[in-house]
Amino acid sequence: MVNVLLAVTFLSHITWAVKGSSHCKQTDPWEIRPHSVSITDFGAVGDGVTLNTKAFQNAIFYLNSFTDKGGAKLFVPAGRWLTGSFDLISHLTLWLDKDAVILGSKNPDDWPVVDPLPSYGRGRELPGARHRSLIYGCNLTDVIITGDNGTIDGQGGVWWNWFQSKTLNYTRPHLVELKSSTEVVISNLNFLDSPFWTIHPVYCSRVTVQNVTILAPLDSPNTDGIDPDSSNDVCIEDCYISTGDDLISIKSGWDEYGISFARPSTNIIIHRLTGHNRNGSGIAIGSEMSGGVSEVHAENLYFFNTSTAIIIKTAPGRGGYVRNIYISDVTLADVDTAIRFNSNFSEHPDEFYDPNALPLVERITVKDVRGDNIKVAGLLNGIEGDSFRNLCLLNITLNVTSESPWNCSYIQGYSAMVSPETCEPLKESIYPKHYSDCYHLSNHLHSSAHRHLSKETMADIRS
Repeated sequence: MVNVLLAVTFLSHITWAVKGSSHCKQTDPWEIRPHSVSITDFGAVGDGVTLNTKAFQNAIFYLNSFTDKGGAKLFVPAGRWLTGSFDLISHLTLWLDKDAVILGSKNPDDWPVVDPLPSYGRGRELPGARHRSLIYGCNLTDVIITGDNGTIDGQGGVWWNWFQSKTLNYTRPHLVELKSSTEVVISNLNFLDSPFWTIHPVYCSRVTVQNVTILAPLDSPNTDGIDPDSSNDVCIEDCYISTGDDLISIKSGWDEYGISFARPSTNIIIHRLTGHNRNGSGIAIGSEMSGGVSEVHAENLYFFNTSTAIIIKTAPGRGGYVRNIYISDVTLADVDTAIRFNSNFSEHPDEFYDPNALPLVERITVKDVRGDNIKVAGLLNGIEGDSFRNLCLLNITLNVTSESPWNCSYIQGYSAMVSPETCEPLKESIYPKHYSDCYHLSNHLHSSAHRHLSKETMADIRS
């Protein structure tokens, strides 16, 4: 009873402690650039048939002369603008009108083949090179991709067919990829049917993704929504995602290549995410996490009709670490598995990975979760001989249909106010001794909670 009272008092005072660190910087997509042109000024035809790759390339080449003069805006008016891959430049706003649709070409020759990412060592699907994304940028600063809810459609069906029939020559392209760039904003747009991952900031910093809708068929292969990859200071807010794989997947390189490149993903903030899938998860970390993932804060999440809500994916050979993860205020409906650690992702880039490179997983806090019609509460499987520690579950209530709601192995942690009752490795209470072991349940909250308990209750705790 004392532990329950302490838990309730603690929860009533936790909001103010985490609130200030979890707000993303507000962006203004209507920011005026001093120079503006329309894609039609360069001969583009929005009939959905004419290929406009040259028009996009020529427009951006022209606007490059304004990068040191306050930047420029490329306006895409109403129409269906078929194009192959094109590059962005610094200090550019790509603006899509409400009825504008940028269509990815169905001809693979319109998607150039480029070198693999150094943190992956090869294409993610096939050895060697990979196709470049439809909208691409490298070593850029101050890039805004936005509009009045226009659409970028990858027309990924042809790519999914090639993947499933094993007739690809190179790894499929993403829809949008920004590489080694900073001050990136993607907002107020719809993204449809990406050939592969949809939005992929890699080696980036100060990235904001706000108010976007990402859609792909629930059976489309590997159509992740947003994948921050070896990137820092990333904010994702107010997004709706329904795809064939993970809604958000945080990554940092693959096995020995990610370990060597050593660029972690850190300071990732996710707010007000809604969505579903049938073959992935709501929020995933990994499985390519060999450069490390830390300081992830995800709050106000709603996942429905989904395979897994929250997952950490690893394997022997990954190395790296996943630490200091805080996920709270989660609502689930019709979800197969609420929380999962899957340590058996056995796909590796080549035979040179080190099977003894084990990932460190620690200080993972999941709190304030409610779920209805959940098949399994948790499948939490670490790796024998590895360290999966300080997993903390707090204030979780799940309506579970399985007779075995938890399955745990090779993990260690604590819990409080969890229903159904957790597995044996997590049964030790967070209170009063262990919340300093739990990420983001900070020490000063201990003092705050104690101040709100009576002297008699404190005497009972000490005794």
